Amino acid sequence: MRQTLPSLLSIRAFESAARHGSFAKAASELGTTSASVSYHVRQLERDVGAPLFVRRPRSVALTDLGQAIATDVAAVFVSLRQTFARAVDPNPARLALTTLPTLGASWLMPRLAGFRTQHAELQVDLDLSDQAHELGAGKFDAAIRNGHGDWPGLRAIKLFPSLFMPLCSPALLAQAGSLATPFAKDGPPLLGRLDWWTRWFEALGFPGADLSPRLGTVTQAEYLAAAAAIAGEGITIGSPILLSNEIRSGRLVAAHDLVARDGRHFWFVYPAVSERSPKLARFRRWLCAEAEKERRACQIA
Repeated sequence: MRQTLPSLLSIRAFESAARHGSFAKAASELGTTSASVSYHVRQLERDVGAPLFVRRPRSVALTDLGQAIATDVAAVFVSLRQTFARAVDPNPARLALTTLPTLGASWLMPRLAGFRTQHAELQVDLDLSDQAHELGAGKFDAAIRNGHGDWPGLRAIKLFPSLFMPLCSPALLAQAGSLATPFAKDGPPLLGRLDWWTRWFEALGFPGADLSPRLGTVTQAEYLAAAAAIAGEGITIGSPILLSNEIRSGRLVAAHDLVARDGRHFWFVYPAVSERSPKLARFRRWLCAEAEKERRACQIA
């Protein structure tokens, strides 16, 4: 029975010869002979059923079919080279982590001192960004992302769910009763993400409510809206997990006991090829333990 994929040796010989335009140069790169390269290329041509090169006295040139195949094959080999390059860690004592701003500023940063106490040999460089940066390409080793955990090529470990609830300063708690209805004309302004407020009022039983008359400062960064709420500028919508330090310190209190979810979670993610990385293993164990403690403290499954 004929194999669906030609010999990998033949494909490798073809890729090198196509890139160099020479069987001799390909042989030098692969540590073999020109005759061997020529043999494997002919094997590939027999499998394909058409010539891939035009042979010349001192060089070879791709046929139209050869050029079409070489373009795709070259892309595959570039990807393979990058994959194996990522598997070799050039900085075993430095972990470059990118994460969402509120999680990084409000939840992770206050805890990193504990990690450094346990692992003084490992430096953590933290980037705060809403962008999903490419991992394993030299700049970042890992990330904490929000979503459904379905990122191709990445190992994703669930930390805790994405939750949100109304939060305010203790001084505004007496005025928080206006949250019982989205149509109340009095009460403090609503701060933070409009989409979360809309979903929260929907969970409260008011789908499609027009919240525009009640909106104060709208920002996508929870920690900025939380700072405004602490200053008494209104009621924010935020995660009781990410803002747990502010809640435990008493700077923020629950303005209503309803906690809404959007079906997403926070995940620790890194390239699957880095699964055996010692530095990632150390940070993963510590991070998962911290997330577990937070879930228990917040009584969240």
